Amino acid sequence: MLWSFIAVCFSAWLYVDASYRGPAWQRWVFKPITLILLLVLVWQAPIFNAISYLVVAGLCASLIGDALTLLPRQRLLYAVGAYFLSHLLYTIWFASQMTLSFFWPLPLVLLAIGALLIAVIWSRLEELRMPVCTFIGMTLVMVWLAGELWFLRPTDTALSGFLGASLLLIGNIVWLGSHYRRRFRADNAIAAACYFAGHFFIVRALYL
Repeated sequence: MLWSFIAVCFSAWLYVDASYRGPAWQRWVFKPITLILLLVLVWQAPIFNAISYLVVAGLCASLIGDALTLLPRQRLLYAVGAYFLSHLLYTIWFASQMTLSFFWPLPLVLLAIGALLIAVIWSRLEELRMPVCTFIGMTLVMVWLAGELWFLRPTDTALSGFLGASLLLIGNIVWLGSHYRRRFRADNAIAAACYFAGHFFIVRALYL
């Protein structure tokens, strides 16, 4: 695992650095390479069962979404759909590990975050309003179930999954906010760092 972990970190750093100040080709190359290395990391997990394939499928869906974002704008709808599928698969993976429970402050906080994000970007979404809002809702549900799992069973595995889901949410907030409302210098780098770290922590949960 050590060398795979180093390879993932190095590849992710090269992409994040390229997002901030590097050439475009470096972004094209190292984003898919990082996700492929994460897939290799999943296959090396000590306990790999049928449920673990949901994580594999989630990473593959994200890989497809990344490829679609490199195409012209009309493909953004399909990219959002691929990311939605990725988060849906992760949500099912979290749900498969938990029993019925309800920690009410968490969904309230997530609803407030989702409502604020939608309010900020709503006027700029145009024809993508429903797809993007559905994607945001799916991401919030993913974080909610990951958080419920941790509050129900506060283990290192559950914490890693919760951190991963939360980082994916933060990355999407930065990505959507900068894309549809206001750009800032390090927006792509911050979104990419949260994106890769989120997937990594979810993969890491398979090792704990």
